[in-house]
Amino acid sequence: MTSIRIDGRDCLTRTGINLLQACLEAGANLPYFCWHPELGSVGACRQCAIKQFSGPDDTKGRIVMACMTPVSENTIISTDDPEARDFRASIIEWMMVNHPHDCPVCEEGGECHLQDMTVMTGHNPRRYRFTKRTHRNQDLGPFVKHEMNRCIACYRCVRFYRDYAGGDDLAAFASHDNVYFGRAADGTLENAFSGNLVEICPTGVFTDKPFSTTYTRKWDMRGAPSICVHCAVGCNTIVNAREETLRRVLNRYNTDINRYVLCDRGRFGHGFVNAPTRIGTPLRTIGGQQVSVPITDALQAFARMAADGPIVGIASARATLETCFSLYALVGPQHFCTGQTRHEQECVELVHALLTRHPGALPTLHEMESADAVLVLGEDACATAPRLGLSLRQSVRQASFHMADGAKVPRWMDAAVRTLGAECPSTLHVLTPAPTNLDSVAAEAFRAAPDDIARLGFAIAHEIDPAAPPVTDLTPDDAARATRIAHTLMAARKPLVVSGMQYGSPALLQAASSIAAALARATPEAGLSLVLPECNSMGLAMMGGLSLETVMEQARAGAISTLVIVENDLTRHLPPADVAELVAAVPDIVMIDHTATPLCQQASLVLPVAAFSECSGTLVSQDSRAQRFFQAVFPTAPIQAGWRWVQALAQHLDPSMLHISGLTGWRDLDDVLAALAVAFPPLAPAVMAAPGADYRMNGQKLRSQTYRASGRTVIRSFVNVHDQPPPGSPDTPFSSSMEGAYGPDMPATLVPGYQAPAWNSVQALNRFQHEIGGDMRDGASGLRLLSRAGNQNADPPPYAYVNDIPAPYAARTDTVLVLPDTRLFGSEELSMFSPPVMARAPAPTLGLPADMVTSGRMVLHLEDGPHVLPVKPVPGLPAGIALCPAHMVARALRFPCMARLDRAPDGGEGS
Repeated sequence: MTSIRIDGRDCLTRTGINLLQACLEAGANLPYFCWHPELGSVGACRQCAIKQFSGPDDTKGRIVMACMTPVSENTIISTDDPEARDFRASIIEWMMVNHPHDCPVCEEGGECHLQDMTVMTGHNPRRYRFTKRTHRNQDLGPFVKHEMNRCIACYRCVRFYRDYAGGDDLAAFASHDNVYFGRAADGTLENAFSGNLVEICPTGVFTDKPFSTTYTRKWDMRGAPSICVHCAVGCNTIVNAREETLRRVLNRYNTDINRYVLCDRGRFGHGFVNAPTRIGTPLRTIGGQQVSVPITDALQAFARMAADGPIVGIASARATLETCFSLYALVGPQHFCTGQTRHEQECVELVHALLTRHPGALPTLHEMESADAVLVLGEDACATAPRLGLSLRQSVRQASFHMADGAKVPRWMDAAVRTLGAECPSTLHVLTPAPTNLDSVAAEAFRAAPDDIARLGFAIAHEIDPAAPPVTDLTPDDAARATRIAHTLMAARKPLVVSGMQYGSPALLQAASSIAAALARATPEAGLSLVLPECNSMGLAMMGGLSLETVMEQARAGAISTLVIVENDLTRHLPPADVAELVAAVPDIVMIDHTATPLCQQASLVLPVAAFSECSGTLVSQDSRAQRFFQAVFPTAPIQAGWRWVQALAQHLDPSMLHISGLTGWRDLDDVLAALAVAFPPLAPAVMAAPGADYRMNGQKLRSQTYRASGRTVIRSFVNVHDQPPPGSPDTPFSSSMEGAYGPDMPATLVPGYQAPAWNSVQALNRFQHEIGGDMRDGASGLRLLSRAGNQNADPPPYAYVNDIPAPYAARTDTVLVLPDTRLFGSEELSMFSPPVMARAPAPTLGLPADMVTSGRMVLHLEDGPHVLPVKPVPGLPAGIALCPAHMVARALRFPCMARLDRAPDGGEGS
């Protein structure tokens, strides 16, 4: 720490930061545009001008840019000096010369950083009276709307898009007064993080295009802290709702996970909540037709079904802990299924076991960014866990940071550090069957079949630790590659190994764990990260249960009278023949879901469950972090949380049929979690993932709307002028209105949006942090259930390496090895019901090595029949391997399988 003086006030601040950060952390209102905590400083906007004095006797001082000036001991500065104020006012005035001043119709209005900074500088009169420069706007695709006339040339957009996120289709064109930020030609922004331009841009140049169709001002929307449900990373989000409709999803800062950035699937994939596929009322099959029935009739019908015999429950890795546990409490351990196939379940449980016994570190996403050597083993993280992939991209910069440290260049001086690091070698090694978006920044991108990659992984582990089993029949090239990668990892201070379940290979998981464990013998900071497929895969793995194959066996034996399926589309896990057999063998199927799935049409009873924005619940991310999301939308009566539906079903049964008798007495979410902690001690800490519903701040509930929210009577005055009380939830500590407590010291888990005096944009986040870019004032969000750093003893016990090394893959002439082609848009279940994501999803194609492409369309013969698909060549794809869209065929493509491939007859249609 060091001491500086700001406007006559002595302030303690950190060393190694710039004066702009120091001023903001000290509570000063200093305007800025081009600087961003994640992007560093380039001094492009000249808006953060302050007066710096050489000593106590210096009365004149000099104007400096705070973002480009490092903190030093006993620095004396003034943000309120008249000359500095006048300088900032002149800067904002010429920035606004060509601005359209369209705040009343601009979608950024009310949460615009430019508005805040203009008011902060005191710039009011407009002296410019001439013709303004105008630009043509571009169509940038379904996610981002473009209004170039509002640009102030801060360069944030291209710095984020190109330098940080790795995109290459957005750039700055022309110069001086004609500078233009966009694409060379109209077209969809291709980067997976393009939606962050909406929050990165300090003006209204880039706005949320889907949100614009139902636009609402910030102060008229209800907000709630939430968790992304589209992968297992567990990114923190804020959901905004208006008139009981989900309007948009924003990034919510979590220092350990997503920080300032959210992937486009997480930002725009929420459209399934408002899609026509939503189930809005209980449906019962009568006379072969599904008809809408009252809740009481649906529950009584279930009671009659359950009286005929055993009830089996199928849970889901996309359902909350509370919902899964309520189903477990209803049916008991002998009848509780995880909703996964045996192979899926074994892989998920293997991931949990490997992380539990890893002797090194279990790094957070933010810690992964500081890894100085990374090995990705058989996982396209950019598609399966996009935010993790972005962290790996940042890790490549570690060499440039070390070079900057040696040259005494501050790390926040972005342009200088990037120039110094332009020739720094990468330490990222990507070993995957197909190309990935990380290949462009990798030191080595190697293509091979999953088993061959696993073999290479075991060889690397043996190179690091001779106690690991050797791989004796490697080719000379692979042996040299294993040695080279092993030496890179051993030379690092914070090596990291990443793998996952994308290709359903336990050998890949074991190989990654072996490498990380071998490294941890000498480097306790050696990290391991394993990617899981669903938002609550880890939570379900910690609960355990039967596999879908076991349920199939029970159904064939006639041991199931009623099957209750909660938030699970079985057609994504089982082939059509198995689904048909299950439907035929079970007399009654009860579906509890929010989205209509193919099986809903054959169910005896369908019950509408609340989506993530309409209820509260707990999810466990792939790094074992239990996190709570909260309700923002209050739907009509039939729609309720999954655990409440299960409880309602239980209340119509004989108490002797319930596995946990307290199920019918649960009043709120806290009661469910308390019972969960007793039944599953490893999950007990999840109770503390967020404050309970009884939490109060200054004796009040927390408000979920800004203090400027319009009156409730006005909102519904066309119906009735009498006031209507706002809806409430017993599961949250929020009041669903502008009444209640709010402040920067509120728990990080409960922040429904960012706003502070003079700060109405997302930049208000600075006021909620202890240190900019660091922890929130009230700590981190969520709670890790596994040790953050494994068993880092001084002399850890010998690691139990596995000896089950797969045989090398040999390409065949009559069949191909079919691997799932996992895509950012198009593979994940829920986001595909979102219109903008559907617009970004590519058409299904069959990826083949270039020498195997003999026709424009080919027939792939899978377990469920032939599929005619257009063919595309995939550079570097190993011989004998085909890539097929992961969502197109259920179980056959969930994990690798062998299939016959034929040329399609002329005129063949795609499947």
